[in-house]
Amino acid sequence: MKKTEEIVIQALKSAARNAQMKQDVQQSTELYPLLWKAAKRYVTGEGRKDAIPIAREFISKDYQISLEFIGENTTALVECQKAKDEYLQLIEGMGALEIRQTVSLDLSHIGLSVNAELAYKHLIELAKKAYQFRITLMISMEESSKTSDILDIYKKIASQYSNVGITLQVHLYRTEEDIQQLIQYPGKIRLVKGAFQEPIDLAMKRSEALNERYLHYVEQLIDAKHSISIATHDEVLIQEMEQRQYFNQPNVEIEMLYGIQPDLIRQLKEKGYRCKIYLTYGTDWYLYLCHRLAEYPENLYLAVADIINPAMLTRSENY
Repeated sequence: MKKTEEIVIQALKSAARNAQMKQDVQQSTELYPLLWKAAKRYVTGEGRKDAIPIAREFISKDYQISLEFIGENTTALVECQKAKDEYLQLIEGMGALEIRQTVSLDLSHIGLSVNAELAYKHLIELAKKAYQFRITLMISMEESSKTSDILDIYKKIASQYSNVGITLQVHLYRTEEDIQQLIQYPGKIRLVKGAFQEPIDLAMKRSEALNERYLHYVEQLIDAKHSISIATHDEVLIQEMEQRQYFNQPNVEIEMLYGIQPDLIRQLKEKGYRCKIYLTYGTDWYLYLCHRLAEYPENLYLAVADIINPAMLTRSENY
């Protein structure tokens, strides 16, 4: 990676965690609508009513989908309650339309930033409702400081509800041990490289070694016949996994984010692989946008183009 790109990536990751900057953007009558034009490449809309039709369109094209109401690090009790209620309405709405798919969420959105007990209480309510409608809940992974709490809550839930899955970040050194434990639970494991800026003693940098580590975990889960979601946009990694015939395995799906490389996942779906689109909605998109830009610095060019000419935005019909 070029030094300039590394500087840009670190700057964007720092901006993503800057609470004051996030607040300034969300409260600004000038910045919010301007940056929203860039965010709309990756976010279906500001409300559930925007996300559901796009989800149904993808399903009609034989994609699996995962829906997330964006939000994280919610510290006000009333806001955690609102987020939980929104998720309940999302699950009920999907159930009414017989959308037997996946709902994803950050535990810090529904109470973890207040205390673990609140997050568990809200999650058990969501898991029960999702189980009723045969919907899968996928818990996202957050900063390493939260990993232990997230996994503790997941293990308690997964022992009661098999429809709850967990995300693991391959770049964390601790994942080697975590995966050995989590493979004993029935929930799907979603593997991501890891988007958060972490200390060098806790996480690997993007590298060939990280790719090899990713491949090792995928193979480990396939051999264990454990349900797995391969969540990556790395074409080199995808090509290697295709050559190894990982995507042909019955317990494997490929997952990509809405707005990222639609041509690639369409080509994979056309080959008969199980493909999933990760869809998000909501007004709390600041962190999400920063991460999308940090993953591929070239996306900054697209952000500028989207702000100037929104008509060039990626739409679901491009898939």
